[in-house]
Parts: sequence; structure tokens; C-alpha cells
Amino acid sequence: MSDSLVIIPTYNEKENIEKMIRKVFSLTKSFHLLIVEDNSPDGTGDIIKSLMPEYAGKLFILERKGKLGLGTAYIEGFKWALSKGYDFIFEMDCDFSHNPDDLVLLYNACTVEGADMAIGSRYIKGVNVVNWPMGRVLMSYGASMYVRFILGMDIADTTAGFKCYSAKVLRTINLDAVKFMGYAFQIEMKYTAWKLGFKITEVPIIFTDRTEGTSKMSSRIFKEAFLGVMSLRFKRIKPLVG
Repeated sequence: MSDSLVIIPTYNEKENIEKMIRKVFSLTKSFHLLIVEDNSPDGTGDIIKSLMPEYAGKLFILERKGKLGLGTAYIEGFKWALSKGYDFIFEMDCDFSHNPDDLVLLYNACTVEGADMAIGSRYIKGVNVVNWPMGRVLMSYGASMYVRFILGMDIADTTAGFKCYSAKVLRTINLDAVKFMGYAFQIEMKYTAWKLGFKITEVPIIFTDRTEGTSKMSSRIFKEAFLGVMSLRFKRIKPLVG
């Protein structure tokens, strides 16, 4: 039994999913893996299920009826992880923009350095992004600066999606009260943990844009994040009790 679960949402990731699964299970640190699969028409789910006998007891799948949003995928994954007793729960993309080797760095930040949440940060030491056009870099970096200004968080990469939570963070947050289900979900989770007083640390990573498959990013997702930040500023956040 591993103390750590990596959650990866998938939709049309047939080019990446098998390579990602095998890479995670090749790491020296033992991780379990939960794929939240949104009924991909390209057969991603079939690939996952074909590998489950090989990784019995370590590879799991939550199948959903369709593309229901990043936030809901992670919320369902978090609840599943807590019900199974994992101590550390990770978020990671399937497209190798997040290097699986860095899972160990995030784990150590929580277990050795005592963080409650560890963020794989693109911006804690300069701008560490590979293969993005300059416009995308400026938009992402500018979004993080905007979030810091509005919410007052001392976090360099406020929109990062590569994270490790200790289970106590997810048990304390009222997951049913999380408002945003798209890009702004990542901001809301950090802000909520920060407001609740948890220790958050940033671990420098190099983010490399996907080379296979299709990006899920859109202007609508950025708009949700931009407008949603202001409403977060006035959200009352209370710990979940009981």
C-alpha cells in the first residue's frame, strides 16, 4: 500500500496515457494512480483498463459520462482518495507538461520539509516554461500576478495545476462548496488552503508544453479565472467541521 495517490483527469489522451502510467510506476517512490476518465471518444478509457491487470491494486479508474470539467474531476478524485486513506494526494496533467519525476520533489516538500501543500511552480525562480508562444507565457504569468494582487497570496504560480496536498488539507476544505470547475478551480483551492492557514510551499519545476494530443485550454477558461478571482476575494471560507 502506498501513502500517495496521483490523480490525473483524462479526455482524449490516447497518445499519452500509457506512457504516463508506465512512467509513474517506474519511479523509485511508490505511487498509486487514479485516472478520472471523461468518456473519451478516442479510446483512452480502453487503454487504461487494458493496463489495470498489469498494475493491479495500484492503477484505478473513475469513469464519468462525459466531459464534466477539471474541477469536478479532481473533487471526485479527492473524495475517492480520502475514502481510501491516502496521506498525500497529487494533481497532475496527462500530457507530460508536468514531469512525473517531480512528483518525488513535491512529496519530499510535504514529508521532509513539513508543507501542507506543495506546488510545482513555473515562476518561483524566473519563468521556467518550454515550448509556449510568448503570448501564452505573458498571459499565464500576468494571470498569476493579477491573482496575487487581488487576493494577496504570497504565491508566485497561483494558477499551477501540479500539486501535492496532505490529506488533512482536503479533509478541512469543504469540497462541496468549491465554486469553480474550470481553470479558476486551481486558484480557488490554493486560496482556500491559504485562508485556512495551511503551510504552502513552491517547488521550482520546468513546465514543457504538450507535444502530443490537443490542449484543452481556451479563452473561455481564462475568462472564468479572470472574473472569478474577484468573487473569491469576498468569499467567506470556513473549515469543514465533523
